[in-house]
Amino acid sequence: MSLADRLQQAWYQGHPALALLKPLEALYRGVVTRRRQRFLDGEGDIYRPSVPLIVVGNITVGGTGKTPLILWLIEHCRARGLRVGVVSRGYGANPPNHPWRVEGGQSAAEAGDEPLLIVERTGVPLMIDPQRATAVQALLESEPLDLVLSDDGLQHYRLARDLELVLVDATRGLGNRRCLPAGPLREPIERLGEVDAVLYNGAAADSADGFSFRLQPLALVELCSNQVFPLDHFPAGQSVHAVAGIGNPQRFFTTLEALHWRAIAHPFADHAAFTPEQLAFSPDLPVVMTEKDAVKCRAFAPPGWFYLKVQASPSDAFVAWFDAQLARMLPTHS
Repeated sequence: MSLADRLQQAWYQGHPALALLKPLEALYRGVVTRRRQRFLDGEGDIYRPSVPLIVVGNITVGGTGKTPLILWLIEHCRARGLRVGVVSRGYGANPPNHPWRVEGGQSAAEAGDEPLLIVERTGVPLMIDPQRATAVQALLESEPLDLVLSDDGLQHYRLARDLELVLVDATRGLGNRRCLPAGPLREPIERLGEVDAVLYNGAAADSADGFSFRLQPLALVELCSNQVFPLDHFPAGQSVHAVAGIGNPQRFFTTLEALHWRAIAHPFADHAAFTPEQLAFSPDLPVVMTEKDAVKCRAFAPPGWFYLKVQASPSDAFVAWFDAQLARMLPTHS
């Protein structure tokens, strides 16, 4: 188990050694709190786009399902006649320059795994840049848009926003509810009371403090052929090598088990780059991975490697609430 894995385990399961990190936690809290207050006071260089901007983020380290929700938001807004664009930091990307327009067919090493996934699934205009304000400016200069979605960036306070959606893993929750490095929080827990909506990934129902949404498996897609297979392509009890290089790999393994397959778990670091040798597993069984990992493996994937296609399914109450927000931000489109 890596040091990062041990730290995450301590955040969510507890460990007395975390008490030693309290001074660093206090320092971190002070920095992020001051940064947030400067933004609220309008201090510094804050860019406000000419169209509404929605941030989809989290306050915890690790995956919470942002990408599937962004895919849902893109299609939902398009169905209402809105021209949507997306900006992202492009974590792990190494493009020739910034800002960089992500196009289908680029490599994940160039474009970043999550931006490439989003573009290949939807064809949405998407720009990456560590400075998201610069990405938004470049996107608006190149495309006539009605709305921009920011993939993460809740703590990127150089960028003004009209709506903040925060995702929380309903199973793991907020761990010990402490800030980095003593806990998994990027900002103090009080920040949840300031955002527009909290969505709990995997929750069975809405609650007083947030909406529920679930990730619904749709199909298996073979990497080398792009052929789509139904979820009953494998019989119940089938053993598969399960590959997940995401923020919370266990969530993926649990999903496969819920489909009645026996998942031989192969967790990797979030945004991990893969080589054929790393995925040469024994015994010879089907390999099933996340769509985010598939964009990095398609070039060398043999037959029998699949990704699980999923879609976000938010609660009816969230859909109604979100439509009301769109009507408020874009009254001419309501």
